[in-house]
Amino acid sequence: MARFSSVLIYDGECPYCSVAAKALERLDDIGAISWYDESAQSFLTAQFDEPPFAMVLVDRPTKRVYAGRAAAEELAGRAGLPDLVGSLVRENYEKIAHVVGLASGRGREPDDVHERYRLTDDARDCFDTLAEDAVDRDIRTDA
Repeated sequence: MARFSSVLIYDGECPYCSVAAKALERLDDIGAISWYDESAQSFLTAQFDEPPFAMVLVDRPTKRVYAGRAAAEELAGRAGLPDLVGSLVRENYEKIAHVVGLASGRGREPDDVHERYRLTDDARDCFDTLAEDAVDRDIRTDA
């Protein structure tokens, strides 16, 4: 069984996103994996049919998937940040993502998915592989 009960899927080619994902190492139950990883793509396809380009937090115990703003807000709460910070992140997610995209030269905007979703059965079947790959991969911080 996978070590992590939750996994963050993030833009692994963005140095700023990678640094933020690296900070999650302090949270023992959350792993992180690049959006570009094959197991992330398999999971996203199983959950959404078409993989959205977005930050996605998968929480197996609650059978929830958080995307975009919802993922950012949930992560802020789990990191113990004040509610005000979570609200600011949620309300300014698109602006933050746009600025980070410009600064990193990403060249594409995140997709407009910002909800909490029920974890589908097909996606749940992909979770162990996703979580195991999150364990085995180092988060890039040298871009």
